[in-house]
Amino acid sequence: MFIDIKDFTLYSQKLSPEELVMELDYCFLKFDEIIDKYKLEKIKTIGDAYLCAGGLPKPSKDHAHKISLAAIDIKKFVAERKKENDRKNQLGFEVRIGIHSGPVIAGIIGKKKFAYDIWGDTVNTAARMEQSSDAGKINISENTFKLIQRKIPCTYRGKIAAKNKGEIDMYFVND
Repeated sequence: MFIDIKDFTLYSQKLSPEELVMELDYCFLKFDEIIDKYKLEKIKTIGDAYLCAGGLPKPSKDHAHKISLAAIDIKKFVAERKKENDRKNQLGFEVRIGIHSGPVIAGIIGKKKFAYDIWGDTVNTAARMEQSSDAGKINISENTFKLIQRKIPCTYRGKIAAKNKGEIDMYFVND
C-alpha cells in the first residue's frame, strides 16, 4: 500500500517547516498505529509518501483483506483530521491510497543506513494505483480486488492508463 499526500508542495509553501513536520509526524504516527493493529509491515516513508505491506515477513492468506481494512481506517482518520483542522482554520491533508497484491523481493542492501525494503513489479504497480487514485479514495488493482471482493465492496473504475504499465483494471474500495 502506498499513501501519498495530495498537493504536498502546496502545504509546504503555506505551513512553516515546524508546522509541516509536526502534522506529518502526527499523521504518520497514527498510520503506524493502524498498520500495527492489522499486523502489517511498515517499509518506509519517502517524503510525504508512506509505504507498507501485508504478508511480510511471514506470508498470510488474509494480507489483502488486512491491508484494505487498514486503508479504510487511514482514510477515515485523515478525513476526520482534515475536518478538525478545518474547524481550527488550519490546513488539513488529503491522501490518495493505492494497493496492489503480488510477490515482492524483500531484504536489506548496502552498508550505511541500511533498511529493510521491498522491490519489484508489485511495488511499482502499487505506486501506480496510488498515482491513479483520487483524493480521499482507495484505488486497488484487479489482483487485490479478486482477493477481497467477497469481504469488501468495490466499484469498478474501468481500464486506466498507468505510467509504464499500460491500461490496468482498477477499482475503488467502498467503505
